[in-house]
Amino acid sequence: MQRYFLQRDAFKTDTVALPQDVVHHIGTVLREGPGYRLVLLDGTGFEYEAEVVTLEKKTGTARVLERRQATTELPVEVTLAYALPKGDKIELVAQKATELGLHHLWVFESKRSVAKWDAKKAPKKLERLQKIMQEAAEQSYRAVVPTSRYMTPRALTEDLAAFDAVVIAYEEEAKQGEKAAFASVLQALSPGSKLLLIVGPEGGFTESEVNEWTERGARVCAFGPRILRSETAPLYALAAVSYALELN
Repeated sequence: MQRYFLQRDAFKTDTVALPQDVVHHIGTVLREGPGYRLVLLDGTGFEYEAEVVTLEKKTGTARVLERRQATTELPVEVTLAYALPKGDKIELVAQKATELGLHHLWVFESKRSVAKWDAKKAPKKLERLQKIMQEAAEQSYRAVVPTSRYMTPRALTEDLAAFDAVVIAYEEEAKQGEKAAFASVLQALSPGSKLLLIVGPEGGFTESEVNEWTERGARVCAFGPRILRSETAPLYALAAVSYALELN
């Protein structure tokens, strides 16, 4: 069944008003009408199996048949703090990380970030990331759409205390052959834990950046013995979280 995210307040009663874009997709793209079964989501982890009751050119309604807790979310809440990479890599990571279970995407400029975001254009860029993540969430049967945030390095540092574990993807650890740190972090997590992954740009992080975060409790980790590209590291980490906490 097709899945659509709606605003949370749309589910006040068992009859739900469908947004115009959803109406268009059902009627024009899918060529369906009243009686069509679909799944609606409120973004909080619940999904609603529903049936289209009315469908006009721009408006429509659906009747909720069943409300249930989704089973497609990671057991821990993962936030990715991603230092701006070059090009459109941020969009690729936003899409794929959503498919892998990410909950929050924080974008910041580290000392070695080549790419820069104009403060005036940041809201538009975040809006595009949200659209990409919503589409990825619908496609991958997520029940939550990740949030996105543009922040300063100072704000990132100040927010470290809000997490149960903070991991810095640090290539120097891989070069030294370190293999156990990330695995031990994952083993210590329990359902409901909050994990922060900090991933750098193409040139990695400076020692001063790493030291500032480790002094506040963050842990430097290698993601395997190989050196990963900036856009590969977050996806490796999320896949490892899924394996350790869902499949293993």
